[in-house]
Amino acid sequence: MNLDDFSDLIQRPDGGVRRDAEERRERLAVPPGALGRLDELGEWLSAAQQSVPVKAVEQPRLVLFAGDHGVAELGVSGRPAGGAYELVRSVLDGSSPVAVLARRFSVPTRIVDVSLDCDPELLPESVVRHRVRRGSGRIDVEDAMTAEEAEQAIRLGIAIADEEADSGTDLVVLGDLSVGGTTAAATLVAALCGTDASVVTGRGGAGIDDLAWMRKCAAVRDALRRARPVLGDQMELLATSGGADLAAMTGFLLQSAVRRMPVILDGVVSAACALVAQRAAFRAPDWWLAGQVSGEPAQSKALDRMALTPLLDHGVTVGEGSGALLALPLVQAAAALAAELPEREPEKAEDAEAENEEAAEAEDAAAVDRA
Repeated sequence: MNLDDFSDLIQRPDGGVRRDAEERRERLAVPPGALGRLDELGEWLSAAQQSVPVKAVEQPRLVLFAGDHGVAELGVSGRPAGGAYELVRSVLDGSSPVAVLARRFSVPTRIVDVSLDCDPELLPESVVRHRVRRGSGRIDVEDAMTAEEAEQAIRLGIAIADEEADSGTDLVVLGDLSVGGTTAAATLVAALCGTDASVVTGRGGAGIDDLAWMRKCAAVRDALRRARPVLGDQMELLATSGGADLAAMTGFLLQSAVRRMPVILDGVVSAACALVAQRAAFRAPDWWLAGQVSGEPAQSKALDRMALTPLLDHGVTVGEGSGALLALPLVQAAAALAAELPEREPEKAEDAEAENEEAAEAEDAAAVDRA
């Protein structure tokens, strides 16, 4: 498998449709610019859907990729190594923030166990049936996985995207359930952006103290030394310094763009995977929205590189897709406004055009008099 092949498969959202949507927006009764960024979102959705007016987002889905990372053994996370199982369990039990939000917004949730470090019998078959391996390697001293496992994980992400697109999902809210995942994500971003470890190392969703941050910074620094020699091959980079769950998310993002299925990114992990995917297919980011600012410096670096501006900045650091899910109602509101606001009455539009012409003629006459 060569991820560069996706560059030929992914096209940008339809530019002609977007221009039609912009022209329709000019005809609406609400003045242009009065809705701020909601106008831009509505036009983006029109282009993605190839529809004017835009269609409502009626079948969103929250997709969470789960995995443990061996680097968590170094004490770089606010959660214990191998603790991603507890995150998955709380979502399944409905007690986590993202589960509460998904329930409130009536968004179905899909959890994909890619590399949890727990016995499969502890979780439902629907969650664990796709597992690639048990945990990912300690990226500061060893590869996260083999090349074969990396390809398997990427193909898994592709298959999940196809399943969602085939089932009618019209927008995906993407998140992760991981322990140690932000360390791997920071390494990928630092490698791809050419920055030092201290520039991209944050405190993670669970929060860590200064000593843990120093350990995390050292882990990213050591992992970065191993990542730089393989920058030319995205799959090898994921195998060396990512993880099975991150590889699956990367494949998911690429195939979602192939299938013209918009995705809202959550925090630093999804942003890092998106950056790897952009390296393979430069048009792919046109199909993604940045849901929120997580406070992780690596996320800011990645989003800046992809020219994605977050929709929300509420200081939500809990991760797990929560910030992206909070942005979903905003996207749905943009679609509803673009589709349902009435256009100006034709005669009023003609009167306004005539007034503009008269004003232009008067200005020309004044210019002649001054001359």
